[in-house]
Amino acid sequence: MTHVLAAGDHFVSPKIFSEAIRARAGSDADLTFAELLLPWPLTPFGPIDSVDEASGSVPELISALEGVEVAVTQMAPFTAEVFANAPDLKFIGVCRGGPVNVDLDAATAAGVVVSFAPGRNAVAAAEFAVGLMLTAMRRVVVADADLKAGSWRGDFYTYDNAGLELDGATVGLIGYGAIGSIVSRILRAFGSTVLTYDPYADADRVAADGVENVSLEDLLRRSQVVSLHARLTPETHHMLNAANLGLLPRGAVLVNSARGGLMDYAPLPALLASGALGALAIDVYDIEPPPADWPLLAAPNVVMTPHLAGATRQTAERAASIVGDDVARYLNGDKPRFVANPAVWDVLEARRILQ
Repeated sequence: MTHVLAAGDHFVSPKIFSEAIRARAGSDADLTFAELLLPWPLTPFGPIDSVDEASGSVPELISALEGVEVAVTQMAPFTAEVFANAPDLKFIGVCRGGPVNVDLDAATAAGVVVSFAPGRNAVAAAEFAVGLMLTAMRRVVVADADLKAGSWRGDFYTYDNAGLELDGATVGLIGYGAIGSIVSRILRAFGSTVLTYDPYADADRVAADGVENVSLEDLLRRSQVVSLHARLTPETHHMLNAANLGLLPRGAVLVNSARGGLMDYAPLPALLASGALGALAIDVYDIEPPPADWPLLAAPNVVMTPHLAGATRQTAERAASIVGDDVARYLNGDKPRFVANPAVWDVLEARRILQ
């Protein structure tokens, strides 16, 4: 019998996890489930000890892991202390694009396989990014708020204040992975010309999509709309900053639904106030939630949402399904598809062969 902990939250619930695993492991699998409900997203995630973007507490996770061999989660804090106190744990499935809430070095030292779920929110995030573009380009949020406050903004129909169309616009995508490539497909259906900056993208795939891969500086100079879809790494931290934001055409629209750390937000209020930047749409922040005195809260032509790009029911179900597939593979002795520490699996496989 295999004991499984479904450490869910209010988005990917324990029930969604357990149903996905049962459906993929089959009726013959001898499984028992324990459940742990974490407070995210009703309580924001944050760093916990050595891991990032985690929810819940280390003591409650250690208690829930007693006798557990397989754990699945989105946000539980798998720190070094957790691994030191979970001797039965052998496999963790994290339904995110990367297991940032797992101390991977500690997991590897403990001999625990860690899998993850790339692409689980790609469609949701791509659609949301395009929605932010349209909302910012057509002043939807401002017009809605003013109309509800009793103001009929006829001035939005004047030439100087009129919006922009995606048809015929040049849109620059910073990052051309799973999300960026879907955004590109949607934009090309609108009639946009799409540029990308991604030094790691497959050149043949980008060219086949009808997209031009250019330098970051060239993308900024040529794009009426810029949308970020890169991973946050030391290399990409503040890749948009005071030194290069001035390259944008006057009145350009900037969208960030990827990670707050990709942009230095400090120069943006002045750029918006001067009209050098026409509009800003953001779903992610340096600090989440942003503080009450954050300057962009009072800046003109800003659309803000509380990190919602991946928030669809399909994303939750898809994430659990990806992890459920890898749990089933692990239970069957097959290598999971998305292993973050493959050296641990290789050791387990060698032991299995010797047995």
